[in-house]
Amino acid sequence: MKLYLVRHGETDWNKEKKLQGVTDIPLNAYGIELAEKTAEGLKDVPFDVCFTSPLTRARETAHYVLGDRKIPVIPDKRIQEIDFGILEGTQFKDAGGNIISPDMDIFFNKPLAFERPENGENIADILKRTRDFWMEKTTDPALQDKTILISSHGCAVRALLQNVYQDEAHFWHGCVPPNCSINLVEVKDGKACLLEEDKVYA
Repeated sequence: MKLYLVRHGETDWNKEKKLQGVTDIPLNAYGIELAEKTAEGLKDVPFDVCFTSPLTRARETAHYVLGDRKIPVIPDKRIQEIDFGILEGTQFKDAGGNIISPDMDIFFNKPLAFERPENGENIADILKRTRDFWMEKTTDPALQDKTILISSHGCAVRALLQNVYQDEAHFWHGCVPPNCSINLVEVKDGKACLLEEDKVYA
């Protein structure tokens, strides 16, 4: 089994440094361009099935990456972005890229200590639901010889990859995955191996 985990392309809220979470923001023009470049880079990959976050930006990214491939595209809420609750839509960085939100300073620098916002989720929540997805798919006998596209989000991708890293104390593994980056994982005999990390086709 090969899993291509892609983070969605850029949105206006990414550009404006606003918290998106589960707010349904579409790709912007540059996000579409990124997705098209990723599609070109992956044009020879024989995808069998795609699982996508139900959020528009992830579904659109999957659409561009898959192109003319006629394969099942299955939405799954377990791989949608972390829910920031009442923090959604707030700006968390200034024009210089400096974090201006105390909550988000914790989220990025001490993520396991990030407290669940009102009506939202914390890191433990997203780890739990993405692990449920991961275990279900990687142990499914019908998927063992398949090549799978997973279209998701920055925090959700890192949460999924904890099944490979197994190092929650370093949740971000150095950074948030860039827009349209690919993490390629091979799962064989129950063991997961990271073959490519945060690769961007640009």
